[in-house]
Amino acid sequence: MRALVYHGPGHASWDTVPDPEIAETTDAIVRVDATTICGSDLRILRGDLPEVKPGTVLGHEAVGDVVAVGGDVQRVRTGDQVIVSAVSACGRCRECRNTAFGQCSGGGGWVLGNEIHGTQAELVRVPFADRSTHPRDQNVPIDESVLLCDVLPTAYEVGVRDGHVGPGDTVVVVGAGPIGLASMIIARLYSPRRVVVVDLSTARLETAARLGADATELPGKVIADLSEGPGADVVIEATGEPDGFVLSTRLVRNGGHIATIGMHGKPVTLHLESLWRKNVTIATGQVDTFSTPWLLGLVRYGDLHVSGLVTDSLPLDRVEDTYEAFAQGTTTGGLKIMLHR
Repeated sequence: MRALVYHGPGHASWDTVPDPEIAETTDAIVRVDATTICGSDLRILRGDLPEVKPGTVLGHEAVGDVVAVGGDVQRVRTGDQVIVSAVSACGRCRECRNTAFGQCSGGGGWVLGNEIHGTQAELVRVPFADRSTHPRDQNVPIDESVLLCDVLPTAYEVGVRDGHVGPGDTVVVVGAGPIGLASMIIARLYSPRRVVVVDLSTARLETAARLGADATELPGKVIADLSEGPGADVVIEATGEPDGFVLSTRLVRNGGHIATIGMHGKPVTLHLESLWRKNVTIATGQVDTFSTPWLLGLVRYGDLHVSGLVTDSLPLDRVEDTYEAFAQGTTTGGLKIMLHR
């Protein structure tokens, strides 16, 4: 088969590699119909995650058809169309019993495209298939289905839920990339007073306004008003950059919440000299994807409108071009790019 193989910082290529095989009786093999690129993939390529070994197939998001299953797989059958979760769950360990699948200590967690071969390929081996795949609803378009692998669960679980967004809140989303905008869209389900999106990219701010932000700002007047006044009830930090986190700490009100949703590859200064008396709660975390079935229902029945998060679609064999286009999203306004078979 063909796959995008990581060869070390700054280098990945579309190579011919062996087809995956069933390695454990709980595995499934999925033929990839659609996949996409995540910001964490860019960070791997930049060298921010040195634990990822050269030779690894990248990617952790996919929708496709099951072509083989191990002997202990019970809920998934050959021919099923499935959404592959970004997080694998053994279902047996203490963490999985507490639905903390991202922290699975039984061989799961974020393994696809990280510890084992991932989804930016024609075929992928999915561990713990019974708990790490979800039936694909044919009424949900494939470009929206692929968002349920990672983007939407991360935005909800690590951003909106852990940020404790509630009715009447002022919510600020720092970073108007796909995860930040997904957080904005989901936050609106909780009837906040307003949702403000902040970014350095005017192109992405225009997209945020089109997708429903109440206000969009370069770091400017609205930000100054919040930092000098009561502040935001919830700040969702979705940049993964040190400056984005520091800005979030300036914006949050006394007693407010910061949900750090971005993946940080560099050290960040925690200014406790100004935070120690503010009674601020800072949440971090790995997505667990326990919310995928609920989110799928919201998309299916029209309560969650997310089609605007996918801005382009290309054949899978153009994945190398897609990395470059995805990295240029701050200039072009592009968000998720779907790669299809």
